[in-house]
Amino acid sequence: MEVLGHGEGVEELLRLVRRQGSTPAEVLDWLGRRTGAHVAWIGREGTVETATAGFPRRIADALTEQVERLSGGRLAAATTRVGEREVRLEAFGGREPRPVLVTVSASPLPRDAAALASQAGGVVDLLSRASDADDGTRGYEAKAAQLRFAVLTALLAGDVTMARRMTTGDVPPLLNAERVRVHLLHCPPADRDRLTRTYLDPSGYHGPGLMVNCPVFKEQLICPVAEDPELGGRFRQGEVLRRLVSENPGYALGVSRPHPLAATGEAYGEAVHALAVARNSPGRLAAYRGRPSLVHVLPRRAALAWARAHLEPLQAVPKPTLDVVRLAVTFSRSGVARLLHLSRTTVTVHCRRAEEALGVDLGEVRTRATLDLALSLTALQSADPADTAQGDTVQLVAPALGELLRTSPATAWAESFLHPLRDTRHRDLFRTVEAWIDANTDAQRTAARVGLSRNTVRAHLRAAERLLNRDLLTTGSGVHDLVHALRVTGGQRAHPPAESGQRARWSSADVAS
Repeated sequence: MEVLGHGEGVEELLRLVRRQGSTPAEVLDWLGRRTGAHVAWIGREGTVETATAGFPRRIADALTEQVERLSGGRLAAATTRVGEREVRLEAFGGREPRPVLVTVSASPLPRDAAALASQAGGVVDLLSRASDADDGTRGYEAKAAQLRFAVLTALLAGDVTMARRMTTGDVPPLLNAERVRVHLLHCPPADRDRLTRTYLDPSGYHGPGLMVNCPVFKEQLICPVAEDPELGGRFRQGEVLRRLVSENPGYALGVSRPHPLAATGEAYGEAVHALAVARNSPGRLAAYRGRPSLVHVLPRRAALAWARAHLEPLQAVPKPTLDVVRLAVTFSRSGVARLLHLSRTTVTVHCRRAEEALGVDLGEVRTRATLDLALSLTALQSADPADTAQGDTVQLVAPALGELLRTSPATAWAESFLHPLRDTRHRDLFRTVEAWIDANTDAQRTAARVGLSRNTVRAHLRAAERLLNRDLLTTGSGVHDLVHALRVTGGQRAHPPAESGQRARWSSADVAS
């Protein structure tokens, strides 16, 4: 034991506490060294939370009655003997039950040592309360993040009313916006939580925007931002996100066009494509300027008739299966599992159920592209009451998909979509992406087909992303447009399987349309 005057002891205790990262255990160890006593901290639950090495736990068990009296506020301090040991107890804090500091020594503590123990106990109490406050803050931040994710999920599904209900009356400014842009930030995974904390407002949101960690891609932060100028705030027009990109070489940002709030899902899709371009651009920033997807140009009534017929076998599957499949045609199964908090095995079971109902293999990119087209068309129908009304009153014979793809709008769309790759300067890129689809998007097989290295194939695909304004290497949405465009123009050596007698789903046969 090192003997110090009370003043010197307090100074040393303060130096210990001022050191960053001091813990209650370190303070108790210091006190034990300075007084020669064994020391324990009994928390509000009445159990020993931390103690010096060698603290006699049997003595703590014998002190239950005294600890209860101090913890309940009936005593502030007490001294007793247990066997040959002198035991000193002191309670701290004004809220019951109170924690208790216990010192056990061979003889009564000198006055200076007892005073030092009181000082140290006060410090441990403050450190414990600070730790509790930190835990509470982390809990609040975690719950706020969960709520932001739930609100974003509702917006991506087009359900603004549900998003507002989730906020229980404290509606964030974003949900009052007429139009929204989605900003998709690529950054190191470790930066995402720091950024969401930095720009958090007192209500748990981010001014007229949200910052939500993407559950599928750990390098992405999804940031829908209100387009309405009057909402203002720290996130106005995404200026903060653009500045972050300019200041951090490892960042990139894709920005959608303005969309109605109920079309946040479509805006997110555009931001995904824009981010693919941004990551391959010197400035690492890109706004979506791509062409519309095929779903937006097909003759609406005929396309809806085909889509309903194509999806008819799925009417017999449970709704959770349909929800999983809607995501699985675009994201990997492991990504869907993370997004829906399911196991990958459960996602696979749902996908197999859908495959059996449709008689298809979702492992084939062309099959996924066709199913995605049908699902997207019916999503447009549900969003447009006029389409629903027409579907109820006019019964059309469902055309084959090949017929739809031969219509003038589809052929014009496909020619325009592929035009950047058909430039004579980019023949190698066109040949690579064509072979890539033909190889079911397997880069290794593509490399063998075209006589290039796997790295060169991926470099060609990244260059194609920039020219097509489509994401090809992250999600499936851009790949599906590429599949359709190649089929329309006859650019694929292998055509999709033919449709069955229902003219609504692919069979195993392979015929040209």
